[in-house]
Parts: sequence; structure tokens; C-alpha cells
Amino acid sequence: MNRGLQAWNNTFCLLCIPCCAIGTLVVNNPMLTAEGCRQRRQRLWQQLEPWADSDYLLLSDPIHLAYLANFSVDSFSLGAGFRGYLLLRKDGHTKLIHENRLPASVEQAHVDERRVVDWYDGQSPGHGPRQLAPLAEVNPRSGGLRIHDRVGDPAASAIIHAIAELRRRKDPDEIDLLRRCMRATEAGHAWARANIRPGMTELDVYCGVNTACIQAAGQAVIVYGDFAISPGPQRRGGPPTERVLEPGNMFILDFSVVIDGYRSDFTNTLVVGKPPTADQQRLMDLSLAAMAAGEKELRAGAACQSVYDALRGVFDQARVGEFFPHHAGHGLGLTHPEAPYFVRRSSETLQAGDVVTLEPGLYIPDVGGLRIEHNYRITEAGFERLSNHTIALE
Repeated sequence: MNRGLQAWNNTFCLLCIPCCAIGTLVVNNPMLTAEGCRQRRQRLWQQLEPWADSDYLLLSDPIHLAYLANFSVDSFSLGAGFRGYLLLRKDGHTKLIHENRLPASVEQAHVDERRVVDWYDGQSPGHGPRQLAPLAEVNPRSGGLRIHDRVGDPAASAIIHAIAELRRRKDPDEIDLLRRCMRATEAGHAWARANIRPGMTELDVYCGVNTACIQAAGQAVIVYGDFAISPGPQRRGGPPTERVLEPGNMFILDFSVVIDGYRSDFTNTLVVGKPPTADQQRLMDLSLAAMAAGEKELRAGAACQSVYDALRGVFDQARVGEFFPHHAGHGLGLTHPEAPYFVRRSSETLQAGDVVTLEPGLYIPDVGGLRIEHNYRITEAGFERLSNHTIALE
């Protein structure tokens, strides 16, 4: 037996305790699959093979646990913000450690063994600080325990970069989950188009959109983003406030729905309570043209710089480029934003499997601010648009 496997057995011997009894969870909605997680773990080992100094990895980053094992802690729970520990062995065996006060969402994790640590039973004090409970239970002499993706570990940088690169090429189960996020987001945009009116506050709009997204998803979800009146460059977005919507305001709806850690991100801008002015419509027409120009560059192998340049070029030609101050889009998945980035100094190249956004916008004094956005899956031949909301001012 080599030293790495011996360390696995010695350090984590307590994991041999039979898993705690966990009830069956019936899930009817798309989630990451056991086979998808297995393939991602296998690709990780293949990528690490040239330098790996161990035949096991101990990981703790919530993003890594979601990506590799479908371990997700529902944010609508007292477990929000707490993580587990995932042990990956090169032969494919997986073990998961987490404390007992976590929601049912963690029961969906795809692992071979699970160790649930009894931290608090509601009848007696908890066993030490909650953040340390699982780790302390696994190895009471945890002072020297190695967590490979924790900053400070010699392997952390390589592992974090390797997983980030793997995450760019989305697997079919990831796309299915992203589609679910997007269908819920579309419901929120549809609600806004049907209901936004003068006299509402930004918070009123957020509450309505939030409810529509939750109902469409069939569960409590996180809805975050920009719900903002935009008079121009001085306010391009922001969280909802008590500001009251007035006729003619341009209202930016740029929001995401998060399900099991994955998220959508697409945008429309509405004119409140009256037809758009000619100047407001010009912002929309130019932004739609810019989006169409960017779409022509979306394909595997294309330089991200070319996507930015195509989109930005429409604004420059119309002499409004100075009013486009941000990126032209970005990658999307378990984080927001993530690689690749459509920016003016990009050195990245699109890959088949990337999920990206295109996000043109213009913010002009005395006219208003406008932003639109779609989400796309990159293919060898071009792209598949994943978002299907209506982009229009009214």
C-alpha cells in the first residue's frame, strides 16, 4: 500500500462507521446526476495526474463539493453557510462528512459513503464550534490535517485552477439545471412586463418577481440582482429600494435565480407607464444590434476579444461608445461572473460547453439607462440560446 492510501486509511478511519440512516428524498426536478459527478471527478484526477503527490484529496470549498458531488446546502435553512468535507480517492471512492443540522438538500449528494456528525441534538449543548464539528469528529488530532483546496496548502492553487478550468465545459446535467434556473427567471421577467406600473416601488417589483420565480421553480429559491430605476450613468443598477416608479422611468431588471448553487443571469429594461420616447427606443435598438453582432462571434475557438469588439463596435459606430462602461458579457455557472470574460483586454478563447452571457447597455444623461442580456451555451458550430424572455421596452 502506498503512503497516500495508508494516510487515507489512518487519518479517516472513523469514516468506516456506517452511514447515519437518511430517509429517501424524491426529487422530480433536474439536478446534477451521479454519473455526471463521477465523470467530473475522473476528469479532475486525469488533469492532476502529472503532479499529484497523493492518491486522495480532501476538499472543502462549497463550489467544489457542489460540482463534484452535488452537495448543496439550501440557503433557506439554518445550515446556510456551512459546508461539508469531500474525500476523493484516485480509485473513484468518495466519502462525505457533514454535521447533522443541515437541510434535506444535502441528501441528494452523490457519494459512496457518508458520515453525518451529531453536532447538536436540541437537548444538550453542541459539541464545540459548529464550523469545526465535522472535521474534529473525523480526526480529533486535526492540527495537521491537510485540506487540499484550502488556501495555504501547497496543492491549493493547482487544484482550484484545475477545477475552475474543468467547470467551463458544462456537462448535460449542469445544462439541465441551468435551464431550470432560466425557466424560473423567465417567469419573473414575464411578471414584471405584465405588472410594472407607476406608483410601485422598486421593492414592490422585486417582491412580485421573487414570488413569480419561486412559484415557477416549485421551491424557495434565491433571487438577486438589479431592480433599479436608471436615470442614466449615475445609477446603472443596484438592489431594490423604496424609490417610487414614475411614468417614463427606465427600469432595469437584471437578476439571477439560484438553484442548488447554479444560476441564471439575464436582463431586460422596461419603460414605466407610457410608451418609450424616440431616444429611449434608440438605446434599445442599438443594444439589440450590438447583441446581434456579438452573437455572430459566439462559437468554440473564437477569441473573447473578438466578441467584445463586435459588440462594442456597434456603439462606437453610432458614436455612443463612451456610454458603454462595462463588460460585454461573461461566463456563468456556479459563480457569477466566472470565466470566460468579454472585456476590452481579454486573452481567453471560447470553448465548447461554455455558458456565457452577452450584456450590452447604454446609460445616457437626460435619457436613461438601459441594459439587456441573454444566456448562451457555446457549441463547435456556434451557440444555443438558453434564455427566452422578451427583450423590449414595453
